[in-house]
Amino acid sequence: MGDVLQKGRCEIDRKDYTIVADSCCDMTPELRARLKVVSIPLTIKLGDETFSDDDTLDFSTFMEKMKSHTGKTTTAAPSPQLYQKAYEEAESSFAVTLSSKLSGSFESAMLGKKLAEDESDTQVHVFDSKSATAGEVLAALQIREMIDAGHQRSKIISSIEDFIASMKTYFVLESLENLVKNGRMNKVVGEIVTLLNIKPVLGSDGEGNIALFGSTRKKQIVEKLASLVQKSGRETSGKNMVISHCNNPSLAEKLKEAIEARYAFKEILIVATRGISSVYANDGGIVMAF
Repeated sequence: MGDVLQKGRCEIDRKDYTIVADSCCDMTPELRARLKVVSIPLTIKLGDETFSDDDTLDFSTFMEKMKSHTGKTTTAAPSPQLYQKAYEEAESSFAVTLSSKLSGSFESAMLGKKLAEDESDTQVHVFDSKSATAGEVLAALQIREMIDAGHQRSKIISSIEDFIASMKTYFVLESLENLVKNGRMNKVVGEIVTLLNIKPVLGSDGEGNIALFGSTRKKQIVEKLASLVQKSGRETSGKNMVISHCNNPSLAEKLKEAIEARYAFKEILIVATRGISSVYANDGGIVMAF
């Protein structure tokens, strides 16, 4: 009986939730503090050199090396033990990973959950964002808002799973080279859009795979992305949006201004990509999620 009561209190009373996210969830230290997010780094390998995607990463040096690197750039998911350690430091955790169709991070997070729950008194739920970068940040933002509003754990889980299922993620990249080289995009599609000298508008197909949603000229990127908000049919009033960019703050600001002029989002956050997101976004890339 005592165990049942204890479980009931855990379900209703726990407020000390931690959000654990892999480093594709692009946040400044200030935003991580605001949302109470623990970041778990992926690793990046350029030839014989390995980089940890954490706050020790010298981003400008990394980008210079990535641009000059002619071989394949590889990335690796965090170990299950890194997730386990983060989970065990909190009574209850929600984890957010980049799409399970693009990385092994979700699988590692799930293995870490099993290890943590087997060895300690903690509760963990892992969300597959079916997205990356801006989409992960948006999911974390939604989770924190529900925690702060005092919702029960079961309500948070069901609501966020529904949110992720309907979330929209779109992006335009300067180059598809790394996506193609690393098997994240069909080589034929990548070659066609390059030959046509257009910018493909890509995004999540709803299941976490990358899909083609159209194309645009460079000067029309803001208009194209802004129009997709209306075409999506998603409600914007009182909702949040996240825009992430790789070394392109001016484009991110222009997109934010265009969207604020047309729609009624409650908050539009702009974040810069870190290491893992920049591998695929490449210099100049922009991503939005809502």
